[in-house]
Amino acid sequence: MDTWAFLTILLAFTHYVSGQSAIRWCAISPAEESKCKAMAQAFTNAAIRPSLRCVLASSKAECAQKLNKNEVDAFSANVKDIYDIAKQASFKIAAGESAADGKGITYYAVAVVKRTNSAISINNLKGKKSCHTGKHRTVGWNVPVGYLIDSGMMSAMGCDIPQGVADFFNASCVPGAKDDPASLCQLCVGDGSGNFKCDENTNEKYYSYDGAFRCLVEGAGDVAFVKHTTVGENTDGKGDSWTQGLHSDDYQLLCRDGTRSPVSDYERCHLARVPSRGIVVHTDISSSVVYNMLREGLQKSGFSMFSSAPFFGNDLLFSDASTTFISAGNENYIEWMGRSYYAILRAIDCSESDVPSHLTWCVLSHGEQQKCADMAVAFKSKKIIPDITCLNGKSVEDCMQKIKNKEADAITLDGGYIYTAGKSFGLIPAAGESYTGDTDGSIYYAVAVLRKSNRDIQRLSDLKSKRSCHTGYGRTAGWNIPMGVLIEKGIIRPQKCQLAQAAGEFFNSACVPGANQDGFPSNLCEQCIGDSSGQNKCVKGKDLYDGYNGAFRCLVEGHGDVAFVKHSTVFQNTNGNNTEPWAVNLDSKEFQLLCSQESRAEVTQYSKCNLARVPSHAVMVRPDINHHLVFGLLDKAQKFFGVNTVSGFKMFDSKAYEGSDLIFKDSTISLIGVGEKKTYEEWLGQSYLDAVTAMECSASSTVFSSSSLLLMIIASSLVSLLAL
Repeated sequence: MDTWAFLTILLAFTHYVSGQSAIRWCAISPAEESKCKAMAQAFTNAAIRPSLRCVLASSKAECAQKLNKNEVDAFSANVKDIYDIAKQASFKIAAGESAADGKGITYYAVAVVKRTNSAISINNLKGKKSCHTGKHRTVGWNVPVGYLIDSGMMSAMGCDIPQGVADFFNASCVPGAKDDPASLCQLCVGDGSGNFKCDENTNEKYYSYDGAFRCLVEGAGDVAFVKHTTVGENTDGKGDSWTQGLHSDDYQLLCRDGTRSPVSDYERCHLARVPSRGIVVHTDISSSVVYNMLREGLQKSGFSMFSSAPFFGNDLLFSDASTTFISAGNENYIEWMGRSYYAILRAIDCSESDVPSHLTWCVLSHGEQQKCADMAVAFKSKKIIPDITCLNGKSVEDCMQKIKNKEADAITLDGGYIYTAGKSFGLIPAAGESYTGDTDGSIYYAVAVLRKSNRDIQRLSDLKSKRSCHTGYGRTAGWNIPMGVLIEKGIIRPQKCQLAQAAGEFFNSACVPGANQDGFPSNLCEQCIGDSSGQNKCVKGKDLYDGYNGAFRCLVEGHGDVAFVKHSTVFQNTNGNNTEPWAVNLDSKEFQLLCSQESRAEVTQYSKCNLARVPSHAVMVRPDINHHLVFGLLDKAQKFFGVNTVSGFKMFDSKAYEGSDLIFKDSTISLIGVGEKKTYEEWLGQSYLDAVTAMECSASSTVFSSSSLLLMIIASSLVSLLAL
């Protein structure tokens, strides 16, 4: 045998072993199988390789089973099918289908409002009236409801999503929701004569895309959830008789960032980008081989791959609306469909069968055990599910381990412990505490304040050889965060974790109450002034420049060029809010913030210009626990047992148990959803993480170890919280 013949046989054998001498395509009906066989013959006639074989199945679910058993290699599926297939099979996305524009989009799901209704945004839809295309339809139900649940704005106790929608909107028209809470059909009108109200067909005037838009146009609803083409198809002279005189400029889209945009801006301003169908392939199959085969078949075989009429069906094998195949961009199905759309599908993918019988809370003291037991009884009295049970842990770390081992399910932790829970035990946040009533999930922002008139400092590195004012040694906003940021940016480089020494060398002088310790540089106390009698200079808790207000006063009275405080400190001491002599005449406009991004900003811009967002406490659970279900339980519970409720049990009050901050902090105003902050890193925030990790020192250090740093951060966070 000559070398060429041997290589030919070897190549053929390689193709056979890899399963790519022929691609086994899964067809889900006799009509699809007929089209598949015709396509296979056309490919063969055009000498397209690998060849195509057709395998009949009864459904996409059976195709997934056959994929798992290595009985098929590939098939096309819509995005919802792909999401469901991922629950039972591993696969890759080899390509996407697309219309002629090559974007691979079926449509964009949008929220439309009247331009004149200027007060409405995506963030204040609660209590408004809503128009939907129909129950369980993609743009009219799955996307908006999934988005609102995923964002934490809406909750659904026990996966009762229709009830969650009814609790969220004041009234709605959701055609097909007749068996659900009455408010979901309240805005529907039927055929106009009182018949067929809320039917999931055209007998209901407000059904489907055009109907949901009509519901908005005629003033029944405040917002309509439709696709991006709906407004254009029913305005500016287009559409049925009821659309006459409508102008597209009179309507706007609600964007995810809280802004509004013209209806033409749907590519940027939408709730979800719904992808066209994707080509699913076995993990052993080369994605590029399948993609190239399909592209070559489209170009060379002469077969109408996107036409189903000759085979007496619709969307057979591929979508009839497609015209080409495009690169998947990413073989991972989540990346292919987009993480935001995947999160929406996950949020809506919840049924009563998914609700566990109970949720076990890990508690750390006798007081917490008593409060937890009373909480379980109180929740049960209001039929809040799942039931709460309580389990004692020996320590916070023991509780984390119990949750990881599935002996317990949940515990509320502060920032320092959230870091450990996520990094060492793999836990995720399910809900957060809010101490202000907003949904940010922050205790406060750590900021660097300057006088606006001081133009010498434009970036963090300009602080070298300047004077600094700190809330106190070891405190979060006044020490840990600013020092961590300066280290992370390489501006300060401590030797052997000697942070106080590094700070003393970097700043010309400072007031750091609590830095009056043996071995610490004396200039860290140089700008302190002691108490009203001049005693207790640099003593934590006693120096007039101690704490948030003290550090700001240090700046105001000319003892520092920068003050490291929290974002609210300036407002609490200016514009007449503090009548003490040193603050009474201060104007907040006299001060600015120094940003970590090497710029300055007004003091009102703290959410963009800060050193770190200091996160609130969060309820932490295992990743296999549906965090939407946990928030659904807690959100329903706080309606009965939160602040300003009359029931006997109080979720955010520990006085009856001879303790404080038991299970939840007593200063909590509300529990909030985690929204996009679904991991411990996202909850803590990158700036906070960077500051923490920058201050971590090797375990061999005599000054700080990782564990002692963590304890310091936890302790200082608690100290900071006392000021709230």
